[in-house]
Amino acid sequence: MNDITLKVNGEEIPLTEFPAEIITQTILGMLKALHGVDEIKEVEIHITTS
Repeated sequence: MNDITLKVNGEEIPLTEFPAEIITQTILGMLKALHGVDEIKEVEIHITTS
């Protein structure tokens, strides 16, 4: 089972199962394609826009 938390400007955005699964599988798919990435146990992504 995957667990995802999405925060925008510090505020948690509630996700239903469908968008949570889309976001999770998209990110995991991109990461698995990177050389040197083996088993994925946890992912942290921080994005700051200007």
